Amino acid sequence: MIFIVGGLAVFLLVYGPQFWVKFVLWKHSKDIGGMPGTGGELAKHLVERFQLEAVTVEEGLEGQDHYNPADKRVSLSPTVYAGRSLTAVAIAAHEVGHAIQFIREEPVSQLRNKYMGKAIKIKKAGTVVLTVLPIIAIIIKVPHLFAVAAIVGVITMLVSMLMYVAVLPEEYDASFNKALPILAEGYVPEKHLPAVRQVLRAAAYTYVAGALADVLRLWRWFRIIR
Repeated sequence: MIFIVGGLAVFLLVYGPQFWVKFVLWKHSKDIGGMPGTGGELAKHLVERFQLEAVTVEEGLEGQDHYNPADKRVSLSPTVYAGRSLTAVAIAAHEVGHAIQFIREEPVSQLRNKYMGKAIKIKKAGTVVLTVLPIIAIIIKVPHLFAVAAIVGVITMLVSMLMYVAVLPEEYDASFNKALPILAEGYVPEKHLPAVRQVLRAAAYTYVAGALADVLRLWRWFRIIR
């Protein structure tokens, strides 16, 4: 019984944040009558308003809302780009918040350059190790390589997760120092601001929630290897 409770607690700790993020975004994803524009229209308006030179707004893949500083592109998923929901306008403002950070070369924008690329590379390296070493261990009959793969996998995933945590100040700034003050100016009725805060908080924690889920997926790898 204690193992079941412990396993459930670990599952909720690791997957809980990701479920919460998805639930909040879904909860406020219904289009609201009277919303003056879509998420995409709001993003384009804000780019023009804040004179973000060379920044473009486009419709991208579902669930992959982001700002790419390399080509100065705000990419919004179809439901955000064409949506008139609180989730749509909040996510659009959050991503434009990132654009503002980078165009103004604010110190907080350096966090992504410093940590995000490294986090992705480390996670990919860990995945390669977990895939290749067990195969090599079977071929050359050295079972100790399984232990090496497990140790390397744990270290790479944890380091990757910590790097995502290090980027949180940038995400929080985009949500609460950029997007929320802008939306509170009248882009969203005051009665909807508490819901907008929830969406912006979920947007800020998206990367960390995903990294936590990767840790649980790592343990599933270990079961397969075993």
